[in-house]
Amino acid sequence: MKVAFLEERITYTGAQLRSGWVAEATGLSGEAAVCFLGPCEVAREHMVDLEDLEAGARISSPKMLHLIAEHPGLDLSHITTRQRLLMALAGELLNAHLGENLIRREGDDLYFRNLKLSISVATVSPASGLIHSAFNVLGEGAPVPAIGLEELGVKPREFGEALLAAYAREVEGMSHAASRVKRVQ
Repeated sequence: MKVAFLEERITYTGAQLRSGWVAEATGLSGEAAVCFLGPCEVAREHMVDLEDLEAGARISSPKMLHLIAEHPGLDLSHITTRQRLLMALAGELLNAHLGENLIRREGDDLYFRNLKLSISVATVSPASGLIHSAFNVLGEGAPVPAIGLEELGVKPREFGEALLAAYAREVEGMSHAASRVKRVQ
């Protein structure tokens, strides 16, 4: 799996959650994931979470660490499982940084106490399974009670690079594990 941290500041609007965006932005094709920093302002026409749409939710934050992953050929069940794995890894990395288990995962979201730290969605296109996960850099300005990485003493870029590496190791490890077993009748 190929990964990259993008230097360019990008406003995430939801339009980036589509097949081919990672390749267009980086030249990385196939299974790939990227991180970048920038605001989040998801336009209603790009929202894919039906509960958020029905609730009229506002998905925004002035500065987030974004991660977009593309996995060609994965169906919705498999990409949702990868999304949960990604968020579990993020929680593990943050708890290791904090030195205790202060970050909890509820489904695909991370919380510090009752403050929301992340957003995440998984969806599919005809070609790929796609994930967008993002972590507040600062909690201020989010539409819900929130906390950010910097408020937890976490450097966003270092965390993003560590999360990309951990996720790539897991994906590659799953492929390797699957190649080491024989089929049964």
